[in-house]
Amino acid sequence: MLLTPPGVYRPQSDSQMLARAVAVSGRARGAVLDLGTGTGTVALAAARCGAGAVTAVDLSRRAVLAARVNARLHRTALTVHRGDLFGPVDGRRFDLVTANPPYVPSHTDRLVRYRRARSWDGGRDGRAVIDRICDGVAAHLGPGGALLMVHSAVSGVQASLDRLAAAGLTVRVADRSRIPLGPVMRARTALHEARGLVEPGAADEELVVIEAVRGS
Repeated sequence: MLLTPPGVYRPQSDSQMLARAVAVSGRARGAVLDLGTGTGTVALAAARCGAGAVTAVDLSRRAVLAARVNARLHRTALTVHRGDLFGPVDGRRFDLVTANPPYVPSHTDRLVRYRRARSWDGGRDGRAVIDRICDGVAAHLGPGGALLMVHSAVSGVQASLDRLAAAGLTVRVADRSRIPLGPVMRARTALHEARGLVEPGAADEELVVIEAVRGS
């Protein structure tokens, strides 16, 4: 059980899928960084898998508080920072970076900062935060370190693979799963259909976990 106060993203299929990928990968060792931690569910999963030290980051004050409280409830050591992606860990490198970024294509590229929608709005193509992670993660991976990131196929799987490969990382899709459209995606069906992002009448979406590894 995790404390999920109002305004903090409640763990859903994507969070569960990423936590499972962390466990299956065997990469939760040494230093782990969880971006956009929310309630801390993936950070806690990494700690349970044997990570030496887990650092979590979120832009939301409520999420930071929730992650800290959940760590105490689960008697797990987490270092939780409030900040924007890699900002609080500038200059540091990790053995594993995990991320469940906002990825739902929205009406504009302007991202809200103080409302719940910041947990899922990803700009017009859903990639406003994804691209920043792709561009910045290599500088924060140690030799042999890896990124595990989950997002919807609607946001462009190949674009993520290409961007991470351009940063010098070895990439692959580590997992795929089809799930029913959630409430936010259902509410934007007409918008996504008009942009050709989903098939007319689509009732589900594909989630992917992308793995990107830095050379030794």
